[in-house]
Amino acid sequence: MSDNLPSFGALDAAMATHSDTLIALRRDLHAHPELSWHEERTTDTVAQLLDAHGLRVKRLPTSGLVAEIGPSSGPVVALRADLDALPVQDATPDEWASTVEGVTHACGHDVHTTALTGAALALADIDTSRRVRFIFQPAEEVMPGGAQFAIEHGVLEEVTNVFALHCDPGLDVGVIGLREGPLTGAADSIAVTLSGKGGHTSRPHLTQDLTFALAKLITELPAVLSRRLDPRAGVSLVWGKVQSGSAHNIIPSTGLASGTIRMLDAVAWADAEPLIRQAIDQILAPYGVTWEVRYVRGVPPVVNEHKATALLGRIADDMVGEDNRVPIAQSLGGEDFAWYLEGVPGAMARLGTRTPGGPTYDLHQGDLRVDEGAIAIGARFLARAAISVAAG
Repeated sequence: MSDNLPSFGALDAAMATHSDTLIALRRDLHAHPELSWHEERTTDTVAQLLDAHGLRVKRLPTSGLVAEIGPSSGPVVALRADLDALPVQDATPDEWASTVEGVTHACGHDVHTTALTGAALALADIDTSRRVRFIFQPAEEVMPGGAQFAIEHGVLEEVTNVFALHCDPGLDVGVIGLREGPLTGAADSIAVTLSGKGGHTSRPHLTQDLTFALAKLITELPAVLSRRLDPRAGVSLVWGKVQSGSAHNIIPSTGLASGTIRMLDAVAWADAEPLIRQAIDQILAPYGVTWEVRYVRGVPPVVNEHKATALLGRIADDMVGEDNRVPIAQSLGGEDFAWYLEGVPGAMARLGTRTPGGPTYDLHQGDLRVDEGAIAIGARFLARAAISVAAG
């Protein structure tokens, strides 16, 4: 990749012609969100728009799509966005609020999809001599997610570099956040089901007191991990769901605890599952209950490659100014873009979506609102990354 950036005047002019289309697309996607692996309408909407603009469009099985411009073979730069929404009730007052009960784009994937669509439309307008691939991936929000599925269907074939961005409601619109090296944490899911002899609460000694055993598990397992894994790994086991029993005076015979395990270090992540299983066995052994674990390996950390991150830094400086390129801390949030970076150099940036002077929202919350000025910035940023790699 060259240290010198090409001219972006033609790109910016082309992007401006699509501004109304992109705002309308984002509002349409927000009003019609779809959960992971069910993004059929979203896929159709994007595919029709890109196909009408002359891009080569290939749909993935179930949902998601890949589009290309430029030669049909040879090295290709890839840009990626995710399509799926979350099972969260929309609490915004906007006219384009979700029309689907209990489902909304609370992580900004409607913005990601729209920004990538804008990059594709503008790049197709100005130049089809460079080969660029646009990956619209399904199912980022679940484990296992859509990244490995997309990779298995060839989205990284002949790819030299891959780039993406993610909304950051803690940054003002017009600000780009970057970090070389680890950007996110590894994330797995765990569900532990306990079984044992139940009975009356007046005679716990005649039961295996599953409720007490479950309480020990949910308090002791995080403590054990804090002592068995290097504290620099930043391990965090948080339970999101605990279920057991139906009456105050009955010791139940089954119980469930499920949650997420997140950590900052990829080496610790690789070693975690056997240790967790061993610890569960040791914690529960005194109570005589039987147990079963469903441990789902989710995603490794997103690790931004040095040269790719440096390129995005130069693009940010040129586009929004050095003062609006900010360093960001590593997050414990999981992101399956990490799987792309396991095989191809690239980087993910944070896209500021907060209205300057406005409230700060949080991701995965139903009241998330995005300043739509971020859409054009994200589209230009992604398109510039593709041009810069191809030119270099």
